Amino acid sequence: MTRYETTRRTALTWLGAGSAATFLAACGSSPASAKTYKVNYSDAEWKKRLTPSQYEVLRHEATERPFTSPLNDEHRKGTFLCAGCKNELYSSATKFDSGTGWPSFWQPLAGAIGTSTDFKLGYPRTEVHCADCGGHLGHVFKDGPKPTGLRYCMNGDAMLFRAA
Repeated sequence: MTRYETTRRTALTWLGAGSAATFLAACGSSPASAKTYKVNYSDAEWKKRLTPSQYEVLRHEATERPFTSPLNDEHRKGTFLCAGCKNELYSSATKFDSGTGWPSFWQPLAGAIGTSTDFKLGYPRTEVHCADCGGHLGHVFKDGPKPTGLRYCMNGDAMLFRAA
C-alpha cells in the first residue's frame, strides 16, 4: 500500500466518522430541547412534575412497552391531554383499536401537536410531540383508518384522560 492510499483511506475514514457523528447528533436531538415552547421548565422541574416513566417518554423520547397503558383500554367519551402540560391532544371520538398495544387515534385536535423526523431506527419516521411543551408523544404512520388514513400511535405515559 502506498503512502497516498493510506492517507486517502485515513481521510475517508475521518470524513465517514464526521458524517456519522453529525447524523447521530441529529437523531438524538429532541424537539423538546430544540425549540422554546409555550410551556417550558428546567430539566429538574420536569423531573419533579412527572412520574419517572412520564419523564422518560416525554422528555427523553422513550417508548413504553405495548399493552401496558390503561389508556389503551380507555373507551369513555372525553379528551386525551398531554401529561406534561395538560394541552388537549385528541378527542376520544378519534380513538380506535389498532391492535398495536398503544392508544391510537386517526386525528389530533387542531393545533395540538407538532411533528419532526426521527431517524433513531435508521430510517425516517414522523415523531409526534406536544405543540405546547414539546414533549414526545409517539409517532404517526400512514396505515390508519378512514377518513385520514393515519395512525397516531401514542405512548399512554405521555397522556392523561379527562372524561366528558
